[in-house]
Amino acid sequence: GWGVPSQRTIWMLATVTLLQTFGARWPWLLVLLVGAVIVTAIDPWALMQAGFWLSFVAVGLLMASSTRDAAAIVAPEGRWWRRAGRAVWHAAREDLRTQVIATIGLAPLTLVFFQQLSLVGFAANLIAIPLITLVITPLALLGIGLVPLWTLGAAAVQVLNAALGWLAHWPSAVWIAPVAPLWAQLAGLLGALLMVLPLPWRARLFALPLVLPLILPPRVLPAPGTFDLIALDIGQGTSVLVRTHGHTLVFDAGPQYSRDSDAGERVLLPLLRARGETKLDRLVLSHRDLDHVGGAAAVIKGLPVDDVLSSLELEHPILALAAHATRCHAGQSWVWDGVHFDILRPLADDYARTLKSNAMSCVLRVSGEAQGAPASPRSVLLTGDIEKEQEAALIASMRDALPSTVLIVPHHGSRTSSTAAFLDVVKPQVAVFQAGYRNRFGHPAPDVMARYLARGIETHVSPACGAWLWEAREAPAGVCYRALARRYWHDDGHDAGLSSSLAGASAGPSMIKR
Repeated sequence: GWGVPSQRTIWMLATVTLLQTFGARWPWLLVLLVGAVIVTAIDPWALMQAGFWLSFVAVGLLMASSTRDAAAIVAPEGRWWRRAGRAVWHAAREDLRTQVIATIGLAPLTLVFFQQLSLVGFAANLIAIPLITLVITPLALLGIGLVPLWTLGAAAVQVLNAALGWLAHWPSAVWIAPVAPLWAQLAGLLGALLMVLPLPWRARLFALPLVLPLILPPRVLPAPGTFDLIALDIGQGTSVLVRTHGHTLVFDAGPQYSRDSDAGERVLLPLLRARGETKLDRLVLSHRDLDHVGGAAAVIKGLPVDDVLSSLELEHPILALAAHATRCHAGQSWVWDGVHFDILRPLADDYARTLKSNAMSCVLRVSGEAQGAPASPRSVLLTGDIEKEQEAALIASMRDALPSTVLIVPHHGSRTSSTAAFLDVVKPQVAVFQAGYRNRFGHPAPDVMARYLARGIETHVSPACGAWLWEAREAPAGVCYRALARRYWHDDGHDAGLSSSLAGASAGPSMIKR
């Protein structure tokens, strides 16, 4: 496929061959750099690929760790079988050394790129590399002349796949770590270099304290009584992560993008793992629309979930995957680490009625304090896709429970929701619209957005904001991830311009979801 490892191999071999042809001898580092220059000159974006760095660093570590010149190795004397035995032993020892260096040296870089490390990779390579090199590849090449050899090669591949699958299903086959701070990443890479260089063992011991912060990075958790919140940027749909000091909740799991892709697999699971979450204490699924539950199956399969709280029908296939499932209804409440969680809708009697999916949305209010400021309450109202009728019912029955600092806007900013009366009762300081860029429904509708702006409510729309982060230690203000990690192709007016384009795209009557 002419990937980066293949290019690196070809250009390095070509460089060495040309140098030897002209009788020149370059240091190994210069040869490696020539290969890197050629690869990046042909494809500058190769620098953005993890494979580029893993490939070149692996070869560089092998070269740097070498203690003698391979060309200077003299064939052992003695009988042929002794020479053959010594040659096999030398080859096996060198292969084992190569695997040890590659495994140890690339482990920190793998954690930096992927936040995970295969604990069975060393054993897998010991099986795969000899089998592919000595059996599968020769049979594949010889099969060109003698086709039945391909059958043997295919059988060898099946044996290899079975062995690798067995290893992959070992308990704790993969070590998953949170994203480490930059200083820990740099220290871990330096530690890996120290471990594989031909240095005295006393010097190599300094690598251990350098690598530990990368393997077990420090986590910053909200203090008891406070919570962090992330309204994810998942396109046209809803997904919100709430983290207290010792518990994690996800409200809705975002949309399904295609038959093979969804927000759970592409966004939620990578985010949870990057933050060091090993399980979910509760997954709340507001209602059965696919833009709210499309990623739920992937989340349940990818991470232990203690409880699923939803308004889904009992025979829904997602509930069959859950270890424990409960129906949400008004009056349910719990407290985690001093943070209060209250379900405001639907009513328990609503399950006996024939209501549209949006009307059955679970409505959750989370309330706590600002970190370091016990007298500063902070709360968020998560509304799913409730519409005007449900908003009116909430005002009539739970007016005192509605006021909230942050409102995750009902129904993505549709004209079916966000009535003036509802906004006047909730009185949010911040409103977050989770909607897709130029979505076909025209969310958020211009007149709905105007309703928020007329009340002086700070608004954020996912396509312009990215994920919206609200951390306890930064209360009361939240921040857009696009502002934290602005790319070089984003100009200063990017957010405002995108918000304007969203409003303009929503104006046509054919774009409005009624």
